[in-house]
Amino acid sequence: MAATDTGKDKTPESASGLNSQEFARNMLTVGMKSQQLLLDFAGRMAKRDKAAPLDPLNISGAMMTLVKAMSGDREAVTAAQTEWWNNFATLWETTARRMLGGEAPSVVEPAAGDRRFRAEAWQQNEIFGFIKQSYLLTANAMQDMVGKLHGLDESERRRVGFYTRQFADAFAPTNFPLTNPDVLKATIASNGENLVKGLDNLLADIERGHGELSIRQSADGFVIGENVATAPGKVVFRNNVMELLQYSPTTDEVHARPLLIFPPWINKYYILDLRPENSFVRWLVGQGYTVFLVSWVNPGADMAEAGFEEYMTGGIFAALDAVEKATGVRDPNCVGYCIGGTLLAATLAYMAAKKDDRVHSATFWAAQTDFSEAGELSVFVDEAQLDALKAKMESEGGVLPGSKMAGAFNMLRANDLIWSFVINNYMLGKQPMPFDLLYWNSDTTRMPEKLHLSYLRSCYKENALALGKMTLDGVKLDLSKVKVPVYFQSAKEDHIAPAASVFKGAKLFGGPARFILAGSGHIAGVINPPAAKKYQYWTNDKKAADMETWRAGAKEQAGSWWPDWDTWLSKLSGEKIRARQPGDGKLKVLGDAPGTYVKVKAQ
Repeated sequence: MAATDTGKDKTPESASGLNSQEFARNMLTVGMKSQQLLLDFAGRMAKRDKAAPLDPLNISGAMMTLVKAMSGDREAVTAAQTEWWNNFATLWETTARRMLGGEAPSVVEPAAGDRRFRAEAWQQNEIFGFIKQSYLLTANAMQDMVGKLHGLDESERRRVGFYTRQFADAFAPTNFPLTNPDVLKATIASNGENLVKGLDNLLADIERGHGELSIRQSADGFVIGENVATAPGKVVFRNNVMELLQYSPTTDEVHARPLLIFPPWINKYYILDLRPENSFVRWLVGQGYTVFLVSWVNPGADMAEAGFEEYMTGGIFAALDAVEKATGVRDPNCVGYCIGGTLLAATLAYMAAKKDDRVHSATFWAAQTDFSEAGELSVFVDEAQLDALKAKMESEGGVLPGSKMAGAFNMLRANDLIWSFVINNYMLGKQPMPFDLLYWNSDTTRMPEKLHLSYLRSCYKENALALGKMTLDGVKLDLSKVKVPVYFQSAKEDHIAPAASVFKGAKLFGGPARFILAGSGHIAGVINPPAAKKYQYWTNDKKAADMETWRAGAKEQAGSWWPDWDTWLSKLSGEKIRARQPGDGKLKVLGDAPGTYVKVKAQ
């Protein structure tokens, strides 16, 4: 059908430019490569470890739970079906009115932030409008029904709802060439060459993943130490657990008390030092702090039996000793980010029991100590999944491949971090854009078996740290005994460390605590330089019993939360002294930052 000036043609673009011979050749190529892809897949399945679980995420268990709840609550199911049918009848009516040239409002619209239906055809073309709305009605009905079913406890509802959303996201019309107007348009314009290139991209990603799909999220072009992780500094200490970086000063004077940062070992540290304009490290140095930062080892099979104790002694305690040798200060201010914060909190409880006062204050960025409201990551910690995870790590020599952890995090934002790249890379046949944050996200780390399983069981499954039941090296941990000043940063849209969870954890400590809520999520909520003038944060100095009460009385502040923390931290950092250079103290310089551990790639 020829295009019209009204934009309401039944296809997104006229086929008048299609070269039938070239299109046929490309489709033949697609068919042949697809056949080879299926043969390769069948071959890999035939060679797979027969002892490996077929369903490592226990999705079948979640679906059986859903079926059982639906069979026991026919009223909720019937109500959901009735509402869906009524909405669908309205959709038929409005679509028919539009096809006859009339105007009609949409029955349903994508949620705020849903970028899948931005193409003009989804709004202007009646057929695609119908496809979009019928999908949204169905996906929403599925989610709503899960939320209303009786017979599900909250952990079951969270798990079933998570996989219901994964199912709905996977079957979105945007994920199929024939129902994605952008893909149809590209296919017609290129005579199908986009699909050929897309299959080449898919095959390359499978090869790079050694038989498993490893989706590229960013183009190459980033080199650690050259255009990411470039803040000037030195490696001043190294052991089998970590390297310690000391950054070069940019001010003539610095605070007397240094700052020691423990990032998560689930990702590499340079999220804190991506580019000069958004480098948290450079900003801190510019504020007059002597900054030390731990770069965790990317562990191999030799560290399979390393646990929290080894990361406490070889990480936190070794770093504290090193900072004292470098500066003469025995009690630095410390920071823990994400799981690095969980380790720091547990270590502080251990130190309190041992009367060890080598930490002057502690700051926690998006870090949980109470896991009773831990969010969607908790769906991965039922016994069946933990058993499958243990078997996987044992087959890999005692470590979890970095790709497995990355896959779990990507599922939390599947439309942005999985399906958008399936469309771009495999259906449109494009290469991903170079993006430093996504390059970092794909630069994964391995997890030691003992450490990872104990973390999931003790924290996510048992909430042992918050309940006072966790032990380190035989010492029972009680966070109420920690009396040092603490600062907790949370983020409004954080799906990994939900703000309500961080708030509950902050209340466990026995000393003065400051809690703030930042805009955005787990990464952008932390990495938000003041110069960017983005987002906001909320403060409330009054005590509150719960997050809702705190939020109701909080004051919104424009921009970055970093200056608020700097005001708090500077008061705990002592007078100004002459700036320290790496190597000035009793530690010899071992090499330039960013060091060697951060450059080790995981499979």
